[in-house]
Amino acid sequence: MTTPQHPQPVRRCEHPQSADGSPAITRAFALLSRRWNGLILMALAKGPADFAQIRERVPGISDRMLAQRLRELTAIDLITQDMRHGLSSRTRYALSAHGKAFLVPLAVLFLWAEDHLLPSGLPASDQPTTPGC
Repeated sequence: MTTPQHPQPVRRCEHPQSADGSPAITRAFALLSRRWNGLILMALAKGPADFAQIRERVPGISDRMLAQRLRELTAIDLITQDMRHGLSSRTRYALSAHGKAFLVPLAVLFLWAEDHLLPSGLPASDQPTTPGC
């Protein structure tokens, strides 16, 4: 005689970075929620740049804010800085290995925004429709 088989309970596969309180995803959103961080990282994705070049690539950012964000992003090892000494001493900034790895989800987010968010910031499906159009 065989014993009846009990169905195995369906186990929900938990992703280590799920949205239900994971510190990792919380840190990632905190990083992106700081104004200018994503744009600075995308600007450096074009290649190393000095302060003035980054400012040109990120229109609207003040010198003070850019300096602050560069310090913060350097402190958490998303960007590196290289001091060049000489007649025109300049600091060049570049993405670190961690910064380059962060470009993968940032690029996906960028593509999603291009496809799903209108310039107003609303999803295309939430835009009011004009009667007769």
